[in-house]
Amino acid sequence: QVQLVESGGGSVQVGGSLRLSCVASMSIFGINSTGWYRQAPGKQRELVASITFGGITKYADSVKGRFTISRDNAKTPVHLQMNSLKPEDTAVYYCTVTLLGASHPIWGQGTQVTVSS
Repeated sequence: QVQLVESGGGSVQVGGSLRLSCVASMSIFGINSTGWYRQAPGKQRELVASITFGGITKYADSVKGRFTISRDNAKTPVHLQMNSLKPEDTAVYYCTVTLLGASHPIWGQGTQVTVSS
């Protein structure tokens, strides 16, 4: 069973940038889509951004124009570039990979992003 590990999280001041990466324990083939979710304390997990195999992207309204999702290779399938960070972006960020024919995505363990003013 492939495992996903997020990297690139940390603490940053308002207006700063971070780049999250999703690294797989083994090369993944047959990816249908990848994405990033986040969960802030006391809030439900929400979709931040997703990208399909065909390159179609989707963003939460709150991050449009600031975050960019991109695909990479079979070992590091997806990144999330986060610019102009705000305190409300503080959350644990999770990457997901959905394989062709799969009913559920594979989830990473999460990485903390903290934005302070």
